[in-house]
Amino acid sequence: MRTTLDTEWAIAWLQAAADAVAEHRVELSELDRAIGDGDHGENLDRGFSAIAAKLREEAPATPGAAFKLAAMTLMSKVGGAAGPLYGTAFLRAATAVGEATELDPVLLAGALTAARDGVVLRGKAEPGDKTMVDAWTPAVDAAKSAVAAGADVTSVLAAAAAAAEAGATATDPLTARKGRASYLGERSAGHRDPGAASSALILRAAADTA
Repeated sequence: MRTTLDTEWAIAWLQAAADAVAEHRVELSELDRAIGDGDHGENLDRGFSAIAAKLREEAPATPGAAFKLAAMTLMSKVGGAAGPLYGTAFLRAATAVGEATELDPVLLAGALTAARDGVVLRGKAEPGDKTMVDAWTPAVDAAKSAVAAGADVTSVLAAAAAAAEAGATATDPLTARKGRASYLGERSAGHRDPGAASSALILRAAADTA
């Protein structure tokens, strides 16, 4: 039973997320092509590749420092909505964990919650709008439930990742109410939201590296 996660995990997560985004880059862009600009995979891959490169040059001292590095990199390297949204998520997570060198289940769930709240604030989206919030909100709810049940950090992240994946799949039949996809109206139904899909990939990377 693993009680805490450290900086080594935070760095491993970001590197694993970069690998996952690179592997699914074409798939994410194809999802985006159906209801958006078609560049979600390319944009995210550029951003997370830059994060991985910076982590080879720098050694963050805390998980929060690693999250802040990710936030600043995404905001500067990623175009469209994804950069500001993911950048805000990681920045809020960094603020939530502060200078802590070890993240326990409560602090971990708090970081996920802060990240989701940052996305909501930045994107002005709610659950059901067919956005990345539809992956993040069930992930946060699952993490909090796991903490309440006394789960360890690995179980908290596993619950969050599974809920994010289910949430992403659940965007398929929804009609988009936010972002470029909303311009399509009913025609957006039947397509998975690319931001929800990438959120699920990134949260799965967090769980797998724990």
